[in-house]
Amino acid sequence: MSDLSHAMLRDAQGLGHEARVHSDDHAALKLWLRLLSCTTQIESVVRRRLRQRFGVSLARFDYLAQLYRYRDGLRMRDLSRHLMVTGGNVTGLTDELVREGLVTRQPSPTDKRSRIVRLTDKGLAAFESMAQAHEEWVLELLGNLTDKQLHHMYTQLGILRVHLMHHETSEEPI
Repeated sequence: MSDLSHAMLRDAQGLGHEARVHSDDHAALKLWLRLLSCTTQIESVVRRRLRQRFGVSLARFDYLAQLYRYRDGLRMRDLSRHLMVTGGNVTGLTDELVREGLVTRQPSPTDKRSRIVRLTDKGLAAFESMAQAHEEWVLELLGNLTDKQLHHMYTQLGILRVHLMHHETSEEPI
């Protein structure tokens, strides 16, 4: 390990929430707190930069990202489910984005009670610009990790996600 790596590891010992745990605390608790700290820090930088550069909230970015993934549009109810927010939150944000010309809201051809929300050309261009900047920021923030480290962490966190999904759906503790 290089001197820089040793220094970073030493500095990491005293940062964030995990600095408040004790040496005899469970490794799982320490990991949870470190994951939370890293996520919070990265999200804070992304929120600030989205606001400064594009004048948008992370909620707006996430909303547009969902519509970008579903180019044919989403029913309002499905959009709410994907974003994990209430229908009222989606309605308010949709109203704003329609006024700004970034999305359209039209009746569903198969269910007249439902509305389909889609990106407009203006919304598509705006999101693609934001997404490019977002990707650059994440690459910058994780830039000190090697490809091998990134792959290893990604794989390990994938295993954790599978475990958590099984735990969520099982009635008995794992």
